[in-house]
Amino acid sequence: MNRQQMLEKVENLSAYEVKDHRFIEEMNSEGIVLEHRKSGARLFLMSNDDDNKVFSIGFRTPPADSTGLPHILEHSVLEGSEKFPVKDPFVELVKGSLNTFLNAMTYPDKTVYPVASCNDKDFQNLMDVYLDGVFHPSIYKEPKIFKQEGWHYELPSEDEPLTVNGVVYNEMKGAFSSPESVLERFTSSVLFPDTPYNNESGGDPAVIPNLSYEQFIQFHKDYYHPANSYIYLYGDMDMEEKLLWLDKEYLSAYDKNDYNLDSSIALQKPFSEPVEKETVYSVTANEGTEDNTYLSLNTVVGTDIDPVLYVAFQILDYTLISAPGAPLKQALIDAHIGQDIMGGYENGILQPYFSVVAKNANKEQKGEFLSVVKGTLRKLADQGIDKKSLLAGLNYYEFRYREADYGSAPKGLMYGLWSMDSWLYDADPMLHLQYQKTFDYLKKAVEEGYFEQLIHRYLLDNPHEAVITGRPRGNQTAEEDRNLAEKLKAYKESLGREELETLAARTRQLKEYQEEPSRQEDLEKIPMLQREDIEREGGRFSYEIKAEDGVTVIHSNLFTSGIGYLKVLFDTSRVPAEDLPYVGLLKAVLGYVDTEHYSYGDLTSEIYLNS
Repeated sequence: MNRQQMLEKVENLSAYEVKDHRFIEEMNSEGIVLEHRKSGARLFLMSNDDDNKVFSIGFRTPPADSTGLPHILEHSVLEGSEKFPVKDPFVELVKGSLNTFLNAMTYPDKTVYPVASCNDKDFQNLMDVYLDGVFHPSIYKEPKIFKQEGWHYELPSEDEPLTVNGVVYNEMKGAFSSPESVLERFTSSVLFPDTPYNNESGGDPAVIPNLSYEQFIQFHKDYYHPANSYIYLYGDMDMEEKLLWLDKEYLSAYDKNDYNLDSSIALQKPFSEPVEKETVYSVTANEGTEDNTYLSLNTVVGTDIDPVLYVAFQILDYTLISAPGAPLKQALIDAHIGQDIMGGYENGILQPYFSVVAKNANKEQKGEFLSVVKGTLRKLADQGIDKKSLLAGLNYYEFRYREADYGSAPKGLMYGLWSMDSWLYDADPMLHLQYQKTFDYLKKAVEEGYFEQLIHRYLLDNPHEAVITGRPRGNQTAEEDRNLAEKLKAYKESLGREELETLAARTRQLKEYQEEPSRQEDLEKIPMLQREDIEREGGRFSYEIKAEDGVTVIHSNLFTSGIGYLKVLFDTSRVPAEDLPYVGLLKAVLGYVDTEHYSYGDLTSEIYLNS
């Protein structure tokens, strides 16, 4: 059965309603948007020749507080399920899997569970384990999962100090020790005080212990329903077969009429005037507080469902801050404000924002920092941004979009996450995937002052702005640990003998639960690949040898999204062995130093304009 016949069968499936179907030229893929009629589940299929198949199920999970509910649940549903009742099915699963990706991620407004594999049976196994985990987790039968992954009081014996422990609790204590993380979280809460982005979806360690098991279970009931789900399938597979299986095994058991929760995310009302706020982060005595302040300017930029702004501000990020010799970064360096300049375009949420951050600055430099940033932006907006730099940025990003090289992460996975940047907000999941029209428009817009207008509108004349200072405070972490220890000591002293015995017994029971291996009959329920499921030979490299203009060419007919590749190699056999490390250094430096004809900033523009 060819792909066209298979897609026609998909469109005729009675359990699903086709909402949209079109060819995504940029990814050489058929894109189909569907809704499961009975459960209300949303589905997006990308059918193509990629054998690295991807499945993902995501849920919109806006946090109502900073107890870390979405994050704790993400960990917990992967700790066993109805069909696979082992304590850690994924540790067992990978023993007999050829997965190319296996993980789960919590974002500020969504939780996503993606898997990928090139092996058909393995891919089916992964889908089954993940879907049973999210829809039928063991958390309802085993409260110890919540205690293990979220938080619990730990009292090894009645004579020892009372502490707080838990996987997510400890993970977030580590995350909150990073000054950049502290600044980023505080910035989000200041810019979006009336929306879920005011809360920490990962969990604030000071707030996590306020979460109860009952709230935890209710969150799963509220948000992990197919009517609140986003299911994504990508690659070379029989889509009809997968949809029939999804309907029969999982989705048909649910009814959208039983689900009344509105999980949509409201827009933050724009500020009438900019705000200034300060937060603190911990430094050790050795680090000191001198020249250790973070200064940042942050402005909200439209929404994530504007495809032109979505790309245009990535280009501005490159042109103003990220490119070698970028004018905004260079102006702050020349003014000796901070030891490093960072920031840029923060998207992947309903209302993205643009940040300029000076790291390791002096707190007295705040006025000068704002003056340099605003002055540089006004000069660029009024006198014009270097057009070569803008076009180089556009070419650079278009190349990145086309090549879709995400290292060890499959490109199909990244396309799925990319689609969520519009799909999650009730817009077209293909909005950002069909990017070519946007790039073509922006290349013309460079000549029409479009980017200068963006600076005026969003970075200069925008009252939805926050000036945030991250001030160092000596040994704050140690002080917080002491305060917590005193609070726990006081709580312990308030308990009677019987309550202390109960706490100590629960601590022992949790430890015993963690150390007890899963039953052999449960372990055997985890689907494993057998030797016969794996092809004996690897994929063949397909090519033809032909002559072009008198030159013998080895040609492979691969979809490269319009990119041609050329490698120029130099023979280093004449370099003495003791000098070989300097070849690596030379390679690292070339392209980032001035040359005879270009400054290093102009050289970068020339490289990206032409390759």
